[in-house]
Amino acid sequence: MNENLLQSRNVLASVRKLGLSRRSWVLQQDNDPKHTAKNTQEWLRGKHWTLLKWPSMSPDLNPIEHLWKELKHAVWKRPPSNLRQLEQFAHEEWAKIPAEKCRSLIDRYRNRLIAVIASKGCATKY
Repeated sequence: MNENLLQSRNVLASVRKLGLSRRSWVLQQDNDPKHTAKNTQEWLRGKHWTLLKWPSMSPDLNPIEHLWKELKHAVWKRPPSNLRQLEQFAHEEWAKIPAEKCRSLIDRYRNRLIAVIASKGCATKY
């Protein structure tokens, strides 16, 4: 399957599940090589989405990181024995994460920003 098509399907499914309108999207990414790869940049430009640039050495405030951590723990509780099983378990565990969990992380985002500003970029409880 075309990687760009796969990315579109995954992104669109998540956006629909969260009830977001396409015009309200602002994508946040850091300078990780997979985010700055030519293929990824071309895909993003083709979507005409607003992209929030994020310094590579900044505090990790992206709410998705909390979900990735939860997903990793859930998948490794079911030790996959091969790559196909890993992918299957990841899809199954991701589908179990309620949309409300995502909304809650986004709703608390302002608190994270305030904490980072107060700590002058140092560690926070988040």
